[in-house]
Amino acid sequence: MSETCAAPAVSLFDPITLRGVDIRNRLWVAPMCQYSVQQRDGVPTDWHLVHLGSLAAGGAGLIVAEATAVSPEGRITDRDTGLWNDEQTAAWARIVAHLHAQGAAAGVQLAHAGRKASTWPAWGASERGTVPTAQGGWPTLAPSAVPFPGYADPAPLDPAGIDAVVADFVAAARRALTAGFDVLELHAAHGYLLHQFLSPLSNRRTDEFGGSLQNRARLLLRVVAAVRAEVGESVPLLVRFSATDYAVDGWSVEETAVVAGWAAEAGADFFDISSGGNVTGVSIPLAPGYQVPLARFVKDNAAVPVNAVGLITTASQANAIVASGAADAVMLGREFLRDPHFPLRAAHELGVQLDYWPGQYLRAAWPEL
Repeated sequence: MSETCAAPAVSLFDPITLRGVDIRNRLWVAPMCQYSVQQRDGVPTDWHLVHLGSLAAGGAGLIVAEATAVSPEGRITDRDTGLWNDEQTAAWARIVAHLHAQGAAAGVQLAHAGRKASTWPAWGASERGTVPTAQGGWPTLAPSAVPFPGYADPAPLDPAGIDAVVADFVAAARRALTAGFDVLELHAAHGYLLHQFLSPLSNRRTDEFGGSLQNRARLLLRVVAAVRAEVGESVPLLVRFSATDYAVDGWSVEETAVVAGWAAEAGADFFDISSGGNVTGVSIPLAPGYQVPLARFVKDNAAVPVNAVGLITTASQANAIVASGAADAVMLGREFLRDPHFPLRAAHELGVQLDYWPGQYLRAAWPEL
């Protein structure tokens, strides 16, 4: 009787292909807001070129650019990047070309902040909360007239407003492809608009967009289907979820798994599993890899590929997450800010030989011991 050989464990540095897009490893850069558009026009700048370019040179497989607004009113702050006009598209194209030249796949997170829009940036401002209209702020939109704690009251979206949001995501997706992005991510996490519709804590509607899980998921599924129809079959589409609100009667990991399955049927390919951000006053169990069990639950129960995020800081930890099958990739944020060349160091620590060390940096490669 012949023996059945087990499939080899997947490594952090094994390539992965999504809808024909080849990604050189499973060590990815999470979208991280920079609040660095000083002209307040949504146009990415040299800061974004250098910031993202350094991560590409450092060996990341996929770089997902920060939450990029699909409309002016969808910005978290007035210093966010956007993709609602041609000037922004052209500026992104320059950055994407540089990421490609370093061997990285380029993604962008398309976002609408909803009731968490029009706020002061996290750095460079002494104030917090909603920016008054007299100081450059703007009215905010949400599923219901329920404010984020400490923020201004939002206006509930009417049916025409919901249609406009879907159209804005579609138009931004089209511009992202024009700019050369390989991968698109829809931001349905961290208390922003799509998450606000999903959670019963922020969605009090009584129409077809509120109440049941199917109704609360309706806007996200419309956006997924509309973006898929716009970009065709060759573009990978990710969805970032907050898997739980960490609150009684809030959005849950069980609901996340159900909606992830529906989103996959609507055209999404991969799911980026984070948590929290929709309400305050909750206890979040911060610890290394604290969100990995959420990713694994969604992967196992929805039978979809996922990546894990959240306090992943070492090569061995990241590799164990992938090798164990808990997630198909990992996204790092803060660790990439501390060390833009983390993948080069991680490969050395794991004993992996890379063929994409930048030639300019080869003198710094670790010698054989």
